[in-house]
Amino acid sequence: YIDTPLKYYFSDLGLRNARINFRQFEQPHSMENVIYNELRLRGFSVDVGVVTAREGDVRKQLEVDFVCNLGSKRYYIQSAYSIPSEEKRTQEIRPFTKIDDSFRKIVITGDMSPTYYSDDGILFMNIFDFLLKPEKLNM
Repeated sequence: YIDTPLKYYFSDLGLRNARINFRQFEQPHSMENVIYNELRLRGFSVDVGVVTAREGDVRKQLEVDFVCNLGSKRYYIQSAYSIPSEEKRTQEIRPFTKIDDSFRKIVITGDMSPTYYSDDGILFMNIFDFLLKPEKLNM
Protein backbone atom coordinates (compact mmCIF):
# COMPACT_ATOMS: atom_id res chain seq x y z
CA TYR A 1 0.00 0.00 0.00
CA ILE A 2 1.30 3.43 -0.90
CA ASP A 3 0.35 6.42 1.23
CA THR A 4 0.90 10.05 0.19
CA PRO A 5 2.40 12.78 2.41
CA LEU A 6 2.29 16.40 1.36
CA LYS A 7 5.17 18.21 -0.32
CA TYR A 8 5.23 21.63 -1.89
CA TYR A 9 7.10 22.62 -5.04
CA PHE A 10 7.68 26.02 -6.62
CA SER A 11 6.50 26.61 -10.16
CA ASP A 12 9.29 29.18 -10.63
CA LEU A 13 12.57 28.50 -8.83
CA GLY A 14 13.91 31.92 -9.79
CA LEU A 15 11.12 33.64 -7.89
CA ARG A 16 11.65 31.30 -4.95
CA ASN A 17 15.36 32.15 -4.89
CA ALA A 18 14.67 35.88 -5.18
CA ARG A 19 12.14 35.68 -2.34
CA ILE A 20 14.75 34.22 0.00
CA ASN A 21 17.41 36.68 -1.27
CA PHE A 22 19.43 33.87 -2.88
CA ARG A 23 20.52 32.74 0.59
CA GLN A 24 20.44 29.03 -0.07
CA PHE A 25 20.89 26.98 -3.16
CA GLU A 26 20.41 23.30 -2.56
CA GLN A 27 21.00 21.45 -5.81
CA PRO A 28 19.27 18.20 -4.74
CA HIS A 29 16.08 20.06 -3.78
CA SER A 30 16.20 22.23 -6.89
CA MET A 31 16.61 19.16 -9.09
CA GLU A 32 13.63 17.48 -7.42
CA ASN A 33 11.59 20.64 -8.01
CA VAL A 34 12.61 20.73 -11.70
CA ILE A 35 11.61 17.06 -12.12
CA TYR A 36 8.22 17.76 -10.53
CA ASN A 37 7.60 20.76 -12.81
CA GLU A 38 8.58 18.76 -15.90
CA LEU A 39 6.28 15.87 -14.98
CA ARG A 40 3.37 18.28 -14.50
CA LEU A 41 4.22 19.97 -17.82
CA ARG A 42 4.02 16.57 -19.51
CA GLY A 43 0.51 16.11 -18.12
CA PHE A 44 1.19 13.67 -15.30
CA SER A 45 -0.72 13.60 -12.05
CA VAL A 46 2.09 13.56 -9.48
CA ASP A 47 2.00 12.43 -5.86
CA VAL A 48 4.58 11.61 -3.23
CA GLY A 49 4.43 8.00 -2.12
CA VAL A 50 5.22 6.26 1.14
CA VAL A 51 5.73 2.52 1.32
CA THR A 52 5.56 0.77 4.68
CA ALA A 53 8.22 -1.89 5.10
CA ARG A 54 8.88 -4.32 7.92
CA GLU A 55 12.46 -5.01 8.89
CA GLY A 56 12.39 -7.49 11.72
CA ASP A 57 10.13 -6.02 14.41
CA VAL A 58 10.51 -2.49 13.07
CA ARG A 59 8.10 -0.83 10.65
CA LYS A 60 9.68 1.81 8.46
CA GLN A 61 8.17 4.26 6.04
CA LEU A 62 10.13 4.61 2.81
CA GLU A 63 9.47 7.59 0.56
CA VAL A 64 9.01 7.44 -3.19
CA ASP A 65 9.70 10.96 -4.47
CA PHE A 66 7.13 10.79 -7.28
CA VAL A 67 4.25 8.49 -8.14
CA CYS A 68 3.28 9.67 -11.63
CA ASN A 69 0.07 8.72 -13.43
CA LEU A 70 -1.07 9.53 -16.95
CA GLY A 71 -3.92 7.41 -18.27
CA SER A 72 -2.89 3.78 -17.85
CA LYS A 73 0.79 4.68 -17.36
CA ARG A 74 2.38 4.83 -13.94
CA TYR A 75 5.98 5.57 -13.04
CA TYR A 76 7.72 5.53 -9.68
CA ILE A 77 10.58 8.04 -9.70
CA GLN A 78 13.36 8.76 -7.25
CA SER A 79 15.42 11.95 -7.55
CA ALA A 80 19.06 11.45 -6.49
CA TYR A 81 21.44 14.31 -7.17
CA SER A 82 24.38 11.96 -6.75
CA ILE A 83 24.92 8.31 -5.94
CA PRO A 84 28.53 8.23 -4.73
CA SER A 85 28.36 4.83 -3.03
CA GLU A 86 26.63 1.48 -3.08
CA GLU A 87 25.01 2.43 0.24
CA LYS A 88 23.39 5.50 -1.33
CA ARG A 89 22.26 3.45 -4.34
CA THR A 90 20.64 0.91 -2.01
CA GLN A 91 18.92 3.73 -0.11
CA GLU A 92 17.46 5.15 -3.32
CA ILE A 93 16.11 1.87 -4.71
CA ARG A 94 14.93 0.41 -1.41
CA PRO A 95 11.35 1.76 -1.69
CA PHE A 96 11.10 0.21 -5.17
CA THR A 97 11.86 -3.24 -3.78
CA LYS A 98 8.79 -2.96 -1.53
CA ILE A 99 6.39 -2.08 -4.38
CA ASP A 100 4.91 -5.26 -5.77
CA ASP A 101 3.72 -4.26 -9.23
CA SER A 102 5.18 -4.11 -12.71
CA PHE A 103 5.10 -0.36 -13.32
CA ARG A 104 8.38 1.28 -14.29
CA LYS A 105 10.71 2.32 -11.51
CA ILE A 106 13.19 5.09 -12.34
CA VAL A 107 16.08 6.84 -10.59
CA ILE A 108 17.01 10.25 -12.04
CA THR A 109 20.51 11.45 -11.17
CA GLY A 110 22.17 14.84 -11.42
CA ASP A 111 25.31 13.59 -13.13
CA MET A 112 26.14 12.69 -16.73
CA SER A 113 26.05 8.91 -16.31
CA PRO A 114 24.53 7.00 -19.22
CA THR A 115 20.99 5.64 -19.15
CA TYR A 116 20.87 1.97 -18.19
CA TYR A 117 18.77 -0.70 -16.51
CA SER A 118 20.08 -2.29 -13.33
CA ASP A 119 19.98 -6.05 -12.83
CA ASP A 120 16.77 -5.65 -10.83
CA GLY A 121 14.98 -3.80 -13.65
CA ILE A 122 15.30 -0.24 -12.39
CA LEU A 123 15.95 2.43 -15.01
CA PHE A 124 18.74 4.88 -14.16
CA MET A 125 18.94 8.07 -16.21
CA ASN A 126 20.54 11.47 -15.82
CA ILE A 127 18.56 14.68 -15.49
CA PHE A 128 19.58 15.86 -18.96
CA ASP A 129 18.20 12.76 -20.68
CA PHE A 130 15.03 13.07 -18.60
CA LEU A 131 14.49 16.70 -19.61
CA LEU A 132 15.65 16.56 -23.23
CA LYS A 133 14.57 13.07 -24.29
CA PRO A 134 11.12 12.35 -22.83
CA GLU A 135 10.86 9.13 -24.86
CA LYS A 136 13.52 7.59 -22.60
CA LEU A 137 10.86 7.10 -19.91
CA ASN A 138 9.40 4.42 -22.15
CA MET A 139 12.65 2.62 -22.99
